[in-house]
Amino acid sequence: MTQTRPAATKPRARTRAGTDTDGVLHGRAKNLALTGLFLSMAVSMLSMTVVGTSMPIIIADLGGDQAAFTWVVTATMLASAISTPIWGKLADLTSKKALLQISLVLFTLGSALAGMAQDPGWLIAFRVFQGLGAGGLGALGQIVLAEIISPLERGKYMGIMGAIMAVSTVGGPLLGGAITDAIGWRWNFYVAAPIAVVAIIVLQQTLHLHTTKRKVKIDYLGATLISAGFASLLIWVTLGGSQFDWWSWETLAMVGGGILTLLIAGIVEAKAAEPLIPLHLFKNRTFTMSVIASIAVGLAMFGTSVFLGQYMQLARGKTPTESGLLTIPMMAGVLLASTIVGQIISRTGKWKRYMVAGSFILALGLVMMGQLRYDTSFWYVGASMFVLGAGVGMCMQNLVLVVQNTVSPNELGVSSSAVTFFRTIGGTAGMSAMGAMLSHQVVQFISDGFEKLARTNPAAMAGADALKGGTIPKIAELPAPIRDVVESAYGHGIGDIFLAASPVAIVAIVAILLIPNIPLSSKSAAQQRAELERKAAETAAEAAGGPGAAPGTAPDAASETHGAAR
Repeated sequence: MTQTRPAATKPRARTRAGTDTDGVLHGRAKNLALTGLFLSMAVSMLSMTVVGTSMPIIIADLGGDQAAFTWVVTATMLASAISTPIWGKLADLTSKKALLQISLVLFTLGSALAGMAQDPGWLIAFRVFQGLGAGGLGALGQIVLAEIISPLERGKYMGIMGAIMAVSTVGGPLLGGAITDAIGWRWNFYVAAPIAVVAIIVLQQTLHLHTTKRKVKIDYLGATLISAGFASLLIWVTLGGSQFDWWSWETLAMVGGGILTLLIAGIVEAKAAEPLIPLHLFKNRTFTMSVIASIAVGLAMFGTSVFLGQYMQLARGKTPTESGLLTIPMMAGVLLASTIVGQIISRTGKWKRYMVAGSFILALGLVMMGQLRYDTSFWYVGASMFVLGAGVGMCMQNLVLVVQNTVSPNELGVSSSAVTFFRTIGGTAGMSAMGAMLSHQVVQFISDGFEKLARTNPAAMAGADALKGGTIPKIAELPAPIRDVVESAYGHGIGDIFLAASPVAIVAIVAILLIPNIPLSSKSAAQQRAELERKAAETAAEAAGGPGAAPGTAPDAASETHGAAR
């Protein structure tokens, strides 16, 4: 006898072209939606990287010092990190499409305001606003991709994401350098605005997802405590050793207060109805090991992108445009590794061997970068960047992929954003620590260099006044003997911070080795969720009237859960 299908599992009254009753996109509809999604990611990457090579000039022009340089970058990353789990939780509760469009607007507005800044303080403040939007773009892009693409097929699209990152990171510095040299650095903050507008329109017209109807409950207390705890620790890492001693009452207050706040946040999260970061996720070994590995990868990725610009301009005397061109090897490594490995993973379903290899390559790249000096051969610098980029490309996106493959589809947003959150936190903390170490190293090396210069060429010391106050110097305006001292100091200092960061890669190797080798699923999150809803509806129908119950007798819970396409 044919069993009657429960009413809740009937096709919805209306579906859009290219979208089936489970909300899964196919064919041209899928390709158009992915175009809008990738455009939104390009906006984020381009806006973040276009100012990278110009940052030394921006800070010098605004009268900032090394601490200001570090904070301009740290502020964006901190705001991005703190907001990421909030965006992820909202994605599990409401419209992913609307959230993605809102984050685009926030990011673009923050970028425009940053372009109007008149001093480092205002620039830092506007970069915080920019970071709030960046947190949404970084988390939601991966969440939406998981919603419409299965883990097995997702590898190649993760590779495309890596390729977009690589192209944007190469094109951004090149474009930013050219704009800075031609019409001024402020225009760098406006360059992605037209792309953002196009992305919003394309997403509105093409991205049609079923939205789970659930009562929105944001864990505001947990979000506040987590933000305050991590912010306290990151501020300590950034200012320690420069604004106050490592062993001081400020350290005790910031570290003690930060740890205490995070402990309280853990208690709050354990009791919250809708926790920002569900603690039970850490019982999943794949999730926990991926978080640990992501922290190490984040440090390598963010630290390299930030300090390579300083190395090229302050240690090698290159212009912003030249600096962008010279970073192409790293982005070539990311582009080739992420694209090729992504295609292989989608074709074979095997992922672990490539991630393990990537973690070893990452460690090698950091050690190679640790040998940099102001007179290192550019061939060696390029090879080091390529190796490091290949390691990042093989690991970064795939760590999110393996987490998405093992969690419940109803926790896809919060789990994906949590990995991104900890990667950004790790990168921010590592970059802040590297920046603090660099400040100390540069001051020491310059002091030693001036002491030697005063003995051998006292007359040249007249140009040393240009470095008073610890500000970022304009290398081209320094007298030759002083310039040599400064370039040597930055070259040696930046090499030292990469070498100091290399042990972190060992942590990534161990963590990736401990991730269970679970095969990739062939169903997207939307398909998995629809399947769970059908089973729930069938169970409810049987409980209400048995297998032969007439249509309409089943509770309408599944229908309400499935929601309307947005």
